[in-house]
Amino acid sequence: MVESLDTVNRHLDNQILTLSLNRPEKQNAITRDMYTYLADELKEAAGNFGIRCVVITHEGAHFTAGNDLYDFLNSPPLEPGSPVMRFLEQIHTFPKPLLAAVSGNAVGIGTTMLMHCEVVVAAPNTKFSMPFVNLGLVPEAGSSILFPRLAGYQRASKVFLTGEPFDANYAREIGLIADVSDEPIATLKSIAEKIAVQPPNAVLQTKALLKSELHDKVTAVMQAEGELFQMALQSDEAREAFMNFLSKKGK
Repeated sequence: MVESLDTVNRHLDNQILTLSLNRPEKQNAITRDMYTYLADELKEAAGNFGIRCVVITHEGAHFTAGNDLYDFLNSPPLEPGSPVMRFLEQIHTFPKPLLAAVSGNAVGIGTTMLMHCEVVVAAPNTKFSMPFVNLGLVPEAGSSILFPRLAGYQRASKVFLTGEPFDANYAREIGLIADVSDEPIATLKSIAEKIAVQPPNAVLQTKALLKSELHDKVTAVMQAEGELFQMALQSDEAREAFMNFLSKKGK
């Protein structure tokens, strides 16, 4: 377990644990070390009676640009037991309320992780995107089952197959987020405080009931996504797509 990490801030107050991505100079692109830290914190919080809910948010203008692509290419992230897979498993199985406050860019995992949250509040300027196909890859984090349930099959297909971003109002319309606020962190903290003082067992049981219909299906889909993602990542198609993306980014 990583005891502390400069690129993720940890704050515990009033039984609310806040984990804030803190790599603003890279738009909070997530590295393997950050995934490890987040996974460890969620695992510890799950068994800590003094923590009633967890908030994931960010420092700087952007929630996250997704995976750090250089880190990603040097150490492919979705093998069993990898930091990314551990994080995905934790957000899927986390028994307590998981909340998020986001703004700016929410790319890839920055959008898919929100599908596992109980409450998400976004700033009006938030841009959500899942450009997996653009990079020669497939969706992850159970999004290939969760997103169509939210948006409907055709709208989900349009987002996945084009990789086009969508705004906060559309995200609220399809149910990806609960609210749009000019002060998303303050708005979400207010909601978190209301949840944290509720009878804890009733909260746990209610979350379990709300998740029960899809829980096992999402587990199976996440495993299939991971296997296909690994295969896609090793393909010439993905390598070419990554190189094209990185060359454009460098200009």
